[in-house]
Amino acid sequence: MKTIEDLRWEALRRNLVEVLKTKKIIDVNVLNAINAVPRHKFMDSTLIEYSYEDKAFPIFAKQTISQPYTVALQTQLLEVKPGEKVLEIGTGSGYQTAVLCTLGANVYTIERQELLYEITHSLLQKLGYNAQCFLDDGFKGLSKEAPFDKIIITACSSVLPTELLKQLSIGGKMVIPYQDKNQQIMLRITRVTEKDFSTENFGKCAFVPMLKGIEKK
Repeated sequence: MKTIEDLRWEALRRNLVEVLKTKKIIDVNVLNAINAVPRHKFMDSTLIEYSYEDKAFPIFAKQTISQPYTVALQTQLLEVKPGEKVLEIGTGSGYQTAVLCTLGANVYTIERQELLYEITHSLLQKLGYNAQCFLDDGFKGLSKEAPFDKIIITACSSVLPTELLKQLSIGGKMVIPYQDKNQQIMLRITRVTEKDFSTENFGKCAFVPMLKGIEKK
């Protein structure tokens, strides 16, 4: 039986979905996933009351949980289908990971910060999200698990990561925040053939920088 608290969270999620609709999130599957994932489980306990505001908030390990609109937009651009193999670069709070899992993707996710990796991996398991989590350098991807149908990058890169592009299947898509001169832009890159890629620009965005290497706790 659902508690009053459960019903309150559900109502707040429904309100969040309505907000996202006003911001041109139109993919019904994405909206349903946002409605299903308990974002409050991924929040710092001191900020839990703000869980369903469309804002980013600080979490553990000096990181942030992404704004729901950002998660929804990247996921919408990714065009995830059930059963697809998806590589996520930057596990972070695990909220984006949970949304991808809810969409039925087979999720492989990489986190470079050891402390964040341990906390988030444990949380995802506890909540029943069966993502495969790795502590590694996101720029390297997971060549042993490639190719991937989709790749999502949750930090801004100043270069197009060629190693990750190689790990896309033909017809596969990568969504990446990219530093273009003095601004960040959201790109969707599709692998057309073994050597050819097409690129779409979806406008300005704001992300933390994508960093190399593994950060030990």
